[in-house]
Amino acid sequence: MKELLRRLITGALYVILLLSAIFLSSDAFDFLFMVFGLACLYEYKRLVHLRGYYIFIAYLGLWWAYIYLIQDHILIYILMLLTLTVNMALLVYLFSKKRRLYFNYQKFITGLFYIGGGCIFLTMIPYNEKEFAKYLIMGIFILIWVNDSFAYLVGKSIGRNKLYPSISPKKTIEGTLGGFVFTLLAAYLLAKYEPILSSEQWLILAAVIVITGSMGDLLESKLKRQAGVKDSGAILPGHGGMLDRLDSLIFAAPFAYLTLNIFAYVS
Repeated sequence: MKELLRRLITGALYVILLLSAIFLSSDAFDFLFMVFGLACLYEYKRLVHLRGYYIFIAYLGLWWAYIYLIQDHILIYILMLLTLTVNMALLVYLFSKKRRLYFNYQKFITGLFYIGGGCIFLTMIPYNEKEFAKYLIMGIFILIWVNDSFAYLVGKSIGRNKLYPSISPKKTIEGTLGGFVFTLLAAYLLAKYEPILSSEQWLILAAVIVITGSMGDLLESKLKRQAGVKDSGAILPGHGGMLDRLDSLIFAAPFAYLTLNIFAYVS
């Protein structure tokens, strides 16, 4: 009971912080995810035993350039291509028998674009012609939370078949499908109250987020399993580390950004 209470309190504070930043100002939202990115990179460094602190400098430089300086679409597409390429390589790594990233340069490039690129695109998603679309990004957070919550609840209730037992023994196929169905339902309801996207677009975006977010969750589980730890950190009592909390969102962000580009929404 005490552990459940800790999880609820931490989760509530996290949601309040996130929503406060979204509704306070775009600068508050940007700063929050810059800090979240640094925390995730710190935990990633410990998981893969990456030496040095150059990755923090590279991330801050990349983040500052793309959030405040770079407006050229070609340069944004180059970053998106690099980030998606690294993410696709990580999916190959996820389903291979390769045990770990061996070289320092591999760990550096992977962390910079997997986590750094993910945080940058997550920060860029709400901007449409310099207007901050707070309800769009809030809707994306809601979709992630619905998927995580109902995947857990359905899996706990009726889950029998393991999804990927060698990496994440507790996740089930039933839970994954349950999270998917309830997230589609949430997307349909969001379209009724937030017409920034059509119903079809919300449903497609939800499908992209669930599929890629689930892959991101499994990927972080593999990194933790190979590091021999249960959580990526201990910054969030009852929830583990910041990367434990944001793994789905960070991995899904560039795919969501690409989807919104295809919808001709994100400039």
